[in-house]
Amino acid sequence: MSNSDICIWYNGSSGVKRACDAGLIDSKWVNDYCWQSGKECIRKKRFEEEGYVSPDYILPDGSISESVKKYMEQKGNL
Repeated sequence: MSNSDICIWYNGSSGVKRACDAGLIDSKWVNDYCWQSGKECIRKKRFEEEGYVSPDYILPDGSISESVKKYMEQKGNL
């Protein structure tokens, strides 16, 4: 994988990265979306086209991660 394959939004502020690093979501989300230039990522598309910042519990396919949502409800943030 080259750096050009990594989504430009995949960094320390990425909710998907933080959730994966915390063990709350499977690494497949990072592998299948973030390390594929963000291709097909709903979060990226909405941000770039609408300026909408998805909540951290929204996964790249647009579905909700209940584990991240529950964690955020209990801890306040990710």
